[in-house]
Amino acid sequence: MRGWFNSGAPWIWLNAAAVSASLIMVAGLLGLIALRGLGHFWPTDIVEMDYRKADDQIVRLIGEIRGHEDVPRERLVAAGVSVPGDSELVRRVQLKSGNRDVVGLDFNWVLGPDIIAERYPEDLVVIERREWGNFYGYLREVHENGINVTDTAPLWDVLNEHLGRARKIADEIRVIERDEIGAINYKLERLRLDQRRLELEGKADTEALARIAAQEAALQLQYESHQKRLIALYQDIQRDSVTVEIQDGRVVELPLSKVIHVLRPNAMGVGDKLLAYMKNVWAFISDDPREANTEGGIFPAIFGTVLMVILMSIFVTPFGVIAAVYLREYAKQGPITRIIRIAVNNLAGVPSIVYGVFGLGFFVYFLGGNIDQLFYPEAQPAPIFGTPGILWASLTLALLTVPVVIVATEEGLARIPSAIREGSLSLGATKAETLWRTVLPMASPAMMTGLILAVARAAGEVAPLMLVGVVKLAPTLPLDGNAPFLHLDRKFMHLGFHIYDVGFQSPNVEAARPVVYATALLLVLVIVALNITAISIRNHLREKYRALDN
Repeated sequence: MRGWFNSGAPWIWLNAAAVSASLIMVAGLLGLIALRGLGHFWPTDIVEMDYRKADDQIVRLIGEIRGHEDVPRERLVAAGVSVPGDSELVRRVQLKSGNRDVVGLDFNWVLGPDIIAERYPEDLVVIERREWGNFYGYLREVHENGINVTDTAPLWDVLNEHLGRARKIADEIRVIERDEIGAINYKLERLRLDQRRLELEGKADTEALARIAAQEAALQLQYESHQKRLIALYQDIQRDSVTVEIQDGRVVELPLSKVIHVLRPNAMGVGDKLLAYMKNVWAFISDDPREANTEGGIFPAIFGTVLMVILMSIFVTPFGVIAAVYLREYAKQGPITRIIRIAVNNLAGVPSIVYGVFGLGFFVYFLGGNIDQLFYPEAQPAPIFGTPGILWASLTLALLTVPVVIVATEEGLARIPSAIREGSLSLGATKAETLWRTVLPMASPAMMTGLILAVARAAGEVAPLMLVGVVKLAPTLPLDGNAPFLHLDRKFMHLGFHIYDVGFQSPNVEAARPVVYATALLLVLVIVALNITAISIRNHLREKYRALDN
């Protein structure tokens, strides 16, 4: 036994067991997140149940069964709930009944013993709306300008026809408001700043002011034309509506301008549900958020996360590589260099929120404020770069991750044999040429390793971003069609902060829970995609310079 221990075999098996356990736990965690998140988009059947209330009154409930749990009887009795039977555990069911603009809360717990009957009628519908969440009930009529248009045609066909028309109008309104009118407002603001700049510089002569006035007049004409078109579209989209009978028997009229789509899950087969599921997943990835970020999509957060990581990589790579090259190739190895290396290693252990405070004080207030005073005096007192934005967020995270790049690059430089440097110098190359054409290319896989580690950490950081640029809901993306196209001064959305906001700041906890799981899964997938891209580049560089390394 002693010989077996001395051979080191037990420690190899212990290490393998630890790695295996870690992989199993990671796989289990990802599986749980995927199950809770992706299951949210599957069209759930709608139940209609007869339910006995505490006063023995029988009521009808309509909604989706979202979960169930066994609760001790004593807990319910202590809360003043009357429970039939004498079992110690009581099953209760969570029902998403929707219609919260009409009946209040859209999630309710009902006691299993009080459920008298359950039915799944095929004509029950779920209506996804732009506001107030889902709506459940029975379709009754489709109205056009207040007139019932379902007397001569099937109700479902008429609804789909009018809903498709309303969606087209809504898409046209969105394009006009966000793209065309948004571009006009941006140009008008630029003209205002140009005029203010001319006034500050004393160059606001009659000719310059007339030119700006002519441009403003032309833009104003375009704006009025779009405004007239918008008024007509809003009048056109408001003419269609649908009436729905809800669980208490009331008939509620819903404008189709507020409806995204209508489904009959109880009448759908597996193929139809799979198609609806894929559409829901795509909408979650490509749409903007709604209802305090608990509904809709998360495309702005995906875009902001990826763009911030790309900018951070652009900033951190040259700084980290230059610092590593100086420390390894040029700096005299002595106490000062050792102290610098210790300081760099210690920087990796500084809490991220400290970097956020530093970024807010130095980048935003000091650097950004001075940039505004020097280059944007016409915008004062409104800040341009003297306010949190994606540029300062990227620089803050670059500062946070630069120790990782420095250490990885130094390790790569140290692994290059000195014979390669000496051979290059003996052939007449200077030290700079040797470094640029031989050493750095061979060390590029190590640089990519440092960048991979930096991306993996930066993409999931939230605390510093809350101080230097991330917001709950950004009105515009940092990248658009208005010159200069990339707006580094704008605030942005981030997947990590989105998870925090939806999970801890949402007024509707039950509706937010599946969105948190889905967003967390998407954040993991984005980080994996970014890392796979960097790893593929590193492997290509490693194969390219393998012959030189040998």
